[in-house]
Amino acid sequence: MKATAVHVGLIGCGTVGTGVARILLTEKRALREQLGLPLELVRIADLNTRPRKGVPTTPGLLVKSADAILNDPHIEIVVELIGGLTVAKEVILRAMRSGKHVVTANKALLAIAGPELHAVAQEHNVDLFYEASVAGGIPIIKALREGFVANRLDAVLGIVNGTCNYILTRMTQDGLEFRAAVREAQRKGYAEANPAFDIDGLDARHKLGILASLAFDQWVPQEAIYVEGIRRITTLDIQCAGELGYVIKFLAIARAGERGIELRVHPTLLPQHSMFEGVRDVYNAIEVRGTPIGTTMFYGMGAGMNATSSAVIADIVDIARNVQHPLQKRRPPFMFGAEKQRLLPMASVCTKYYLRCTTVDRPGVIAAISRELGARNIGLTSVILHETARGAYSTILFMTHQAREADVQNALQAIDALPVIKAKTAMLRVETETN
Repeated sequence: MKATAVHVGLIGCGTVGTGVARILLTEKRALREQLGLPLELVRIADLNTRPRKGVPTTPGLLVKSADAILNDPHIEIVVELIGGLTVAKEVILRAMRSGKHVVTANKALLAIAGPELHAVAQEHNVDLFYEASVAGGIPIIKALREGFVANRLDAVLGIVNGTCNYILTRMTQDGLEFRAAVREAQRKGYAEANPAFDIDGLDARHKLGILASLAFDQWVPQEAIYVEGIRRITTLDIQCAGELGYVIKFLAIARAGERGIELRVHPTLLPQHSMFEGVRDVYNAIEVRGTPIGTTMFYGMGAGMNATSSAVIADIVDIARNVQHPLQKRRPPFMFGAEKQRLLPMASVCTKYYLRCTTVDRPGVIAAISRELGARNIGLTSVILHETARGAYSTILFMTHQAREADVQNALQAIDALPVIKAKTAMLRVETETN
């Protein structure tokens, strides 16, 4: 029997939850025209029951306990916007086990507990949608689940953390040092008081796990993803990269090849003509490569009330259409294929490298460094020596051919042990279209 209205319960009414509630309550007519039946927000559960600005309230709408939503048999869709790994997980599991469909933006929970959530959704014949978990308002989840169904995907890579992208943008455009750029991001509300989750790459790793699981039809655990944050990036490296024709961006990369799937999150040198070069401030961009489609780029706001609430509403409407017809489980939460590809350890990944060495200024230094690289089959494409004042240390830049990560790490240990080296060698990986 077709539904005459679809009832929604919202659990968690912070910044994003307020945006979702505002749209559901103030855009009822537009949503009804899109859906063909009323979409009713009947309960908002949050410990803070004070009215939100721009959110029209009625008696009983705001409640403190999620039980008022989870125990209500008339509510078909539960929206979880609490965040975290404990209470949020309990809420989602209880909702699905009681036959309710779930919309969530909880990337950390999905990245860590995805298989369990998927299994419960399948068992209870309900939908679990999560478009807002990656890249804010960019519809990348829907694209991977539906739009690329005719393709064999080879790679998903991109800028998926707006905080890091903002920090690197300020360092690149304004010459700010890392700490100053972080403070500016905090003042503008783009970075938390403790920004470690973003700048150490954990947020991007969660997102890459979700994207890679969808792209390659197999579950990708977090421990399989190499992660390196942006704390060690300096304005000197940004300047040197620019001299070489590159820009530094913080990338999440999942690429499938004959040997398996490489999964890594780290700062990366990209050619200045790359499409990612123009992705600045808090914007996100994700590139999908596949056959037969080739290369596709998705770009937009990666976070914030408007972008994220837009993605949440899209999921709510999608599930409401399924309830209306009904078509539950039209798209499973994760689509796992029968064949599993090997997940490559970082040590076996091959790419190009940028090395910046700080050395004494004397003859034979470049030859000594080159010997250590050559002994590990690491070829060079260019060497640039920065002129220095008398008595100052030299800065020497090396760009390598494709090399194996393990060989480069071994070479760096040997290079940094040389008596001519006066500071730890800076290393950044390089991505080009031919990588």
